[in-house]
Amino acid sequence: MTVDVLKANELKKAAPVFGQLSFDDHEQVVFCNDKDTGLKAIIGIHNTVLGPALGGTRMWNYSSEWDALNDVLRLSRGMTFKSAVTGLNLGGGKAVIIGDAKTQKTPELMRRFGEFVHSLSGKYITAEDVGMETADMDTVREVTPYVTGISEDKGGAGNPSPVTAYGVYMGMKAAAKFRFGSENLQGRSVLVQGIGHVGESLVDYLTKEGAKVFISDINEARLQQIQERYRAEIFTGDIYSAKVDIYAPCALGATINDETIERFQAKVIAGAANNQLADDTRHGLILRKKEIVYAPDFLINAGGIINVYAELEGYGRKEIMEKTENIYNTTLEILNAAEANDISTHEAALKVAQQRIADRKNRR
Repeated sequence: MTVDVLKANELKKAAPVFGQLSFDDHEQVVFCNDKDTGLKAIIGIHNTVLGPALGGTRMWNYSSEWDALNDVLRLSRGMTFKSAVTGLNLGGGKAVIIGDAKTQKTPELMRRFGEFVHSLSGKYITAEDVGMETADMDTVREVTPYVTGISEDKGGAGNPSPVTAYGVYMGMKAAAKFRFGSENLQGRSVLVQGIGHVGESLVDYLTKEGAKVFISDINEARLQQIQERYRAEIFTGDIYSAKVDIYAPCALGATINDETIERFQAKVIAGAANNQLADDTRHGLILRKKEIVYAPDFLINAGGIINVYAELEGYGRKEIMEKTENIYNTTLEILNAAEANDISTHEAALKVAQQRIADRKNRR
């Protein structure tokens, strides 16, 4: 083991939060533990300059608590920039619950988690994410008002997944306009990796426009179901070297990494997954050099937060869809700015978000 590795390991032991590479001056990190329900959760609050930190709760069977901490730090940071670049008066936060959502999630566990959320007095507002359903948010709502994405019959905006997919679809069309000269996706080949709630809705939009849709997922039964429902083609090869027009990652993050990035042959990357770039700076620049148009994830997957934000601001479905549709215009502006300034599209989007936060902070 090298000296550098030893030093890195010692840093982790000495500073389990502040020493994390994903720590980015987070305002607060809350560790939640309850023996009776088996709850082990982490809430990350990255920034509240623009407003309360809003972000979903993810339940995942992490391989280690380090992985869970790294995930919540990266996700909460992404939420800050997602709200800022979209023009919402919200900060960035996220929560992860360590465990198998299929076997370990119970109403008691969700209520206990809701009590931890409530203890933060509105600084963090939770919502639905991977491993969660609208019904789970309804359960959390029993113990705290600081939750969005509850059922429509309970006064909420409902499942945000279709709206998230619509925003990705708008961002994808903008990226196609930038790369191919036309936003029309008819006849374009699109590989959708991950066909959960958001991925399926995206497949629906693409199919209706006449795109040639390929699908990939670890769940074989789900693949067969989506294939039959939308006549999509199951992709069986190496998804990263697929010769398609557009690659749409809609599962977990970091699929654009040191092992995959040189294999990409897609001309556009536009998907719903959070934190698609394993290294935001380096991998964003490599994509630019390879002339692959990357639609920044925290910009084009913002439809979901626009949807749940409606519960806080009291606007309806029509305005939700109008705000989400505007992701098309913002994406084009970001792509053009990156081209004009010879920077990565991720950096261009980040600059817009950071400037809005800085302006608000200065006014305060």
